[in-house]
Amino acid sequence: MIRSLGDKTPRIAETAWVSEFAYVVGDVEIGEYSSIWPGVTIRADGEEKVTIGNYVNVQEGAVIHGNGMVIEDYVTIGHAVVVHGTRIGTGSLLGNNCTFLNRSSIGKECLIAANSVVRSGTHVPDRSFFTGVPGTVKQEVNEDQIAMMKRTANHLVKRAKQFKDSGL
Repeated sequence: MIRSLGDKTPRIAETAWVSEFAYVVGDVEIGEYSSIWPGVTIRADGEEKVTIGNYVNVQEGAVIHGNGMVIEDYVTIGHAVVVHGTRIGTGSLLGNNCTFLNRSSIGKECLIAANSVVRSGTHVPDRSFFTGVPGTVKQEVNEDQIAMMKRTANHLVKRAKQFKDSGL
């Protein structure tokens, strides 16, 4: 369901796919080949828009709410993730059921482990493997992890195209 809020209407790239069972409202911009899966809520009711880049996938049950939030390209947001921060860098992956809180940012090519909590005001540096409750940087991500994150993003572009082409 795509809804305007006042004079703010979501802008969705022609090549993107938004499930009919997702809820997208307000000042949202969704880039090329991005996918918004069933049960996702994206609410942009602040003074600044929520920008979702190209080749981003937001999986079932995730909630995105922000004011001026930027999600860069090739980001994977896993199932049931809460996104409330300010920026997620290109190529990052947020594992299932993690929480990303206010005034926080995640650098490029970061891996946020499932069930982790990125506390308010935290900056996760580029190429960090971040895990725990509350989370901390454990080490730098390795090349195998970066390759896995890229494969995941590219796989979901193909999968979303199947859904879009099927009229779902």
